[in-house]
Amino acid sequence: MASSKAWQVLSQCTVIDRPWLRVFEQRVRLPNGHEIQEFHRIEGPDWAAVLALTDDESAVLVRQYRHGAGESSLELPAGVIDAGEEGLAAAQRELAEETGFVAPVWQALAIVNTEPARHTTRAHLFVARGARRAGPQRVEASEPISVELISAGELGQRIDQREISHGVHIGAILLAARRGFLSIG
Repeated sequence: MASSKAWQVLSQCTVIDRPWLRVFEQRVRLPNGHEIQEFHRIEGPDWAAVLALTDDESAVLVRQYRHGAGESSLELPAGVIDAGEEGLAAAQRELAEETGFVAPVWQALAIVNTEPARHTTRAHLFVARGARRAGPQRVEASEPISVELISAGELGQRIDQREISHGVHIGAILLAARRGFLSIG
């Protein structure tokens, strides 16, 4: 039977220390006594994402190129939670900045670990209802993002076609459907 006890950190050095990324190389001892000489623990900021739905049940999505994947994808509006900011405030800010949309009704979906084996980062997921365009996008030059409205019923098909490929965003969509916020095809 696998143990759920914490690993003991025997030594640690910092490999990378940047504002958005810290990587530690650790020597760790597992509860069964086995030692891993080089385990890399990655710290990054938490982030928030929102599945924003208009009154006609369209999802407000963004399309952007993701260099790690080497491809463009449809995603939920999302971004880093600033120091001292709450997840909800970050999700509301990111929706407005990335899409120009705002919404009057917000519901928390979940806080999830994005990749718990090595990363400390958590995603704060929300659903927003009654989304409407309230102004222009306000994105930085490093974020070329286009806004797309997709019928909520098409989201499942877009996932199957790999147009939506971000695993955490797929999880948020499926969780929202499970909780009755939308019906996906």
